[in-house]
Amino acid sequence: MPQRGAIIDPLTGIARDGARQMLAMALKSEVDEFLALHSEERLADGRARVVRHGSGPERAIQTGIGPLTVARPKVRDRAPDDAGMDRIRFSSAILPKWARRTRSLDALLPVLYLRGVSMGDFQEALTALPGKEAPNVSPGVIARLTAGWQEEYDRWQRRDLSARHYVHIRADGVYLQARMEPVAECMLVVIGATPEGKKELVGFQVGVRESTQSWRELLVDLKARGLGIAPELAVGDGAPGFWKALDEVFPGTRHQRCWFHKIGNVVNKFPKPMIPAVKSDLRDIHHAETRAAAQDAMAVFAEKYGAKYPAAVKCLHKDADALLAFYDFPAEHREHLRTSNPVGSVFATLRHRTARTKGALSQKTARLMVFTLVQAASKTWRRLQGANQLPRIIEGVIFTNGVAKTDAITHSAA
Repeated sequence: MPQRGAIIDPLTGIARDGARQMLAMALKSEVDEFLALHSEERLADGRARVVRHGSGPERAIQTGIGPLTVARPKVRDRAPDDAGMDRIRFSSAILPKWARRTRSLDALLPVLYLRGVSMGDFQEALTALPGKEAPNVSPGVIARLTAGWQEEYDRWQRRDLSARHYVHIRADGVYLQARMEPVAECMLVVIGATPEGKKELVGFQVGVRESTQSWRELLVDLKARGLGIAPELAVGDGAPGFWKALDEVFPGTRHQRCWFHKIGNVVNKFPKPMIPAVKSDLRDIHHAETRAAAQDAMAVFAEKYGAKYPAAVKCLHKDADALLAFYDFPAEHREHLRTSNPVGSVFATLRHRTARTKGALSQKTARLMVFTLVQAASKTWRRLQGANQLPRIIEGVIFTNGVAKTDAITHSAA
């Protein structure tokens, strides 16, 4: 007899059975790959050193289609303890040892909290997902999770950055209006690109709007915790506070103005019927193959619109150098360097949610929930294209129009 309030859905049952089988197959394949990797490891008597060792006890993993019962495969290293060899241990990347929920559910919980769902209402809100039988999303568990989020946030804010090096950074300020608060706080966000091409959340701090002082406090804190190597390039919008603070803290970092924000500022100075044509002309500038071609397209834009719309032309030309800085970096990176929009896109749904609920949380709770959601989103961020070029930037290789000087010489000689 189904529990009262449970959703009876044969298709979900079929999907759940299929997911359980697929998970079991994935775990088996993961163990097979691990054993193959260590297949040449042998004991003195010739037997395989690393072998299967049954399975752990079954446990229920809460997923978006309900609980999946699964047993984690185990692997044994048969080398004697007194053999003087390091133990070979198997750790599943698919099903970590203590996992009880999928990462998607871990991300969903702070989303629901951000929407204003109280802890007592979580199980009702999650009925259509894990179902009424979900023991790992009870109000008591949610209370422990929120306490854990605060601890994680505090620990993250104190982490040592002395071993970190970010080739590029993107910076933006995000406003979320919290309940019963007179002013929207500005959440200052910095995302960095590592030499390996990974994108990481570098800085996250609440500030008073996007003031120079707020940005200075964030950048000084990063530097004080060991970020001693200045990024080669910073991408941001037109807020002057960030650029002024950046020049004070990391004076060697070059500026790249965000084209997404610049286009919005320029087209606002035109009548609506003209906007599609104006956007096309602006695209000809920032998609030009070379800096010279981009400058020529800027000149054409000024000649075409300068007489009737001088404010638009002035808006475009006042940041000309910073808008075209990406030509001095690898061509493969242009997609990443022309805009800081990836920062804004992370928060787009959060803005929508808080607007719909007219501000769900206090400022302190909103900050904590937003940080938790960004951490969850960061696990799915794509690597940078052309990651192999990042070490060359660090080495000081000069790029002209996206091509390394050494590559250009070699091409000419050929």
